[in-house]
Amino acid sequence: MKPTTRVTLAAVVSGVAAAMGVTATPAAAVPVPVPLSGAEQALGMELPEVAGELPVLTPGAPDGPRYTEDRLLPERALPQLPLHGGLPGADVRQPLPQVGGDGFDHVGLDTPASDVRALAPSLAVDAPLGPPSADSLGLPTTRLPQAGLVSPMVRTIPSADLGVGPGL
Repeated sequence: MKPTTRVTLAAVVSGVAAAMGVTATPAAAVPVPVPLSGAEQALGMELPEVAGELPVLTPGAPDGPRYTEDRLLPERALPQLPLHGGLPGADVRQPLPQVGGDGFDHVGLDTPASDVRALAPSLAVDAPLGPPSADSLGLPTTRLPQAGLVSPMVRTIPSADLGVGPGL
């Protein structure tokens, strides 16, 4: 196979993969530690342990125009752009002194980063001319122009876990 054929084939395959919305990596979250040790030493008390996760948004491939039989312009003049990412996560652990002893227990709240799938708003426009009609000798029919906004969409399933346990 010639090198030009290989390059052309690779470009076609990558173009098809991009058009289908294939992504190489899923949405990732970057861990963010919150250092509170300096505040613990300055205040002379134990503070909660806090860690977080910040999501990284990755844009997907936009939906292409959809032509229908009854319209002169495509269904969505401005396509919707999909975004994949996540809600930020957090892990908080607070020391809890035992009532009848010298030890400590803990209260913990864990909210893992959850996936978010969103679609940006889109613009839908229809021209004042319709398709040619046999009743009007092949001339296009006229109608009122239409414009609309396709609403954005957000989909996610957040979760949280609140618990009390022994030890720190």
